[in-house]
Amino acid sequence: MKPRVNLWRAIVPALIGWVGAIGYWIASGPDEAPAARADVAIVLGAAVDGEEPSPVFRERIAHGITLYEQGRAGKLLLTGARGAGAGIAESEAARRMALAEGVPEEDILTENESVTTMHNLVEAQLVMRDAGAETALIVSDPLHMRRAMEMAEALGIDAGASATPTSRYQSLSTQAPFLLREIYFMHHFWIFGE
Repeated sequence: MKPRVNLWRAIVPALIGWVGAIGYWIASGPDEAPAARADVAIVLGAAVDGEEPSPVFRERIAHGITLYEQGRAGKLLLTGARGAGAGIAESEAARRMALAEGVPEEDILTENESVTTMHNLVEAQLVMRDAGAETALIVSDPLHMRRAMEMAEALGIDAGASATPTSRYQSLSTQAPFLLREIYFMHHFWIFGE
């Protein structure tokens, strides 16, 4: 029995250290270039309440609009299918918000097929190809950015990171579950590629 106990004494601290290191890496986020410009800002989808963007999604869309207004993104590329219980697709809710904020319709690209982060990026890449866009700024919450950028790199998307500065995940009670979720899904991506 003693060798098994000694093995666990070695494994448990190593696992805790690994999870802590990955959590820190995710929380520190990818490098951002504040003056970077791109052909499109890819706004990663999030939930819709009825026909309105959820508070989390609203902040992502608002940041994408800011990038567009600052001239850092030539067009908005809005992603996301219709989720369970939603009245419309995430991308359509985002499109309506962008139009209401004065973004011209010709500068809004959408895809309404994707249901996961990887799927968002796969579909966005297809839209980029059709539109002749070569570069992107990826927009999401800070704790989501590391995984999104790892996925974009795996797909060969020439992209920079642009985390929303107004994330709804501000308190420890909201950030901790989000970070644990991201640690899990980062490992899922490394193992399964999605």
